Amino acid sequence: MRRRFAALPLRSRLALLTGLAVASAVVLCAAAAWFVVRGQLMASLDDSLRDSASREELAQVLGAPCAAEPGELGEIPGLVRDPIQLVTAEGGTCVLAGGVSLEPADSDIAVARLELGEALHDAEGSDGERYRVLTRPVRGGAAITVARPLSEVHDPLRALAVVLALVAAASVVGGAGAGVALARTGLRPVDRLTGAAEHIARTEDLSVRIPVTGDDEIARLSRSFNSMTAALASSRDLQQQLIADAGHELRTPLTSLRTNIELLARSEETGRPLPEGDRRELLASLTAQLSELAALIGDLQVLSRPERTVSSGRLLEVVALHDTVARAVSRARLRARSLPIAAELVPWYVRAEPAALERAVVNLLDNAVKFGGGDERGVEVALRDGVLRIRDHGPGVPAEELPHVFERFWRSPGARGLPGSGLGLSIVARTVRECGGAVALRPAGGGGTEAVLTLPGAPVPPPGAED
Repeated sequence: MRRRFAALPLRSRLALLTGLAVASAVVLCAAAAWFVVRGQLMASLDDSLRDSASREELAQVLGAPCAAEPGELGEIPGLVRDPIQLVTAEGGTCVLAGGVSLEPADSDIAVARLELGEALHDAEGSDGERYRVLTRPVRGGAAITVARPLSEVHDPLRALAVVLALVAAASVVGGAGAGVALARTGLRPVDRLTGAAEHIARTEDLSVRIPVTGDDEIARLSRSFNSMTAALASSRDLQQQLIADAGHELRTPLTSLRTNIELLARSEETGRPLPEGDRRELLASLTAQLSELAALIGDLQVLSRPERTVSSGRLLEVVALHDTVARAVSRARLRARSLPIAAELVPWYVRAEPAALERAVVNLLDNAVKFGGGDERGVEVALRDGVLRIRDHGPGVPAEELPHVFERFWRSPGARGLPGSGLGLSIVARTVRECGGAVALRPAGGGGTEAVLTLPGAPVPPPGAED
């Protein structure tokens, strides 16, 4: 049954569940109404019996001895042909009115013996009909039994049951119709969402947006879908831009490599070898171009991986940022040659990937060394309270170029002739974001540029972490 229900379309399931809910509610209400009415009718019938048993006319008739045959006393004034009989302590009966005798129950005999004050029950008369019977004691060691036909209750209940059944059936049909209408109305936004998803799957058109109205769950789903398609479109645009920029950047070293290799091959083919000095220079150029190409491919691999955030659940290590910066400064000094690099480092511990963090710091230092302008003051590095400042004393970055320095493959017009791919600062920004920090470049007072890198952490390692 569950499998069959699960196999139904969502619209059919909603309509069926709505119809069942309405049917259940109507049936419960009808049953409750039927039992309430039945209780009221029975209570009314019992009150009527008690009223009949307490009339003065009945008391006067009961003053005579019970010696007549059943039916001889006729009808008692004031009682509308209700069966009335006497019950003796020995279980004998004497019909006084109504022409119907009732078999006395044990409770009736107990009332005649004054063991009970009253007896109220159902009984079947000599005419085959069911009666509601009330028995009360009278003087002389007997009891009087007054009865009313239960048809006074059953007939209205049958009519009520028919009416309630018709109402319930109509309600079930109406509920099913309402369920179908509700399912169509409620699933219309889902149909639009499904159509949009199918259109995107068929055409790969990520510009599709679903109109959003209201603030309910469907509206939230539509907004989430629109956000998802916008993010996918942005990601695809970034991928296309990355491919285009990578192709453009790779063209230059590949062209140079091809030219130099063709020159070497031509010299070998023609039997006219290049002079030794030119040959060594050409081989050194090839080595440098291959190194540049390998670095560019490595940077592209780093940027092609999905960016992870602090909340992504990946495991990060506790890293001593001051040690990482010290190693990066040592590497930068080897490349800076005569350019001095002064470092003042206060201990600070962060959570990060050690290799990626060191590479980001090295990229910032290389950038400072490259654009330091050869000033004798060199590069100044300071780490205090989790804020790393790297300052050079070069010409600085124009204010209009600062918003673009962390973009992929972006290079300032003055740096186009310098080695590099334009990806170093992009990798820095990505690594810092993954660690939950921030990085910025800004003009330094007195000239030059200052890189400010901020990472959350603490001046002491957490318990259990290795320094």
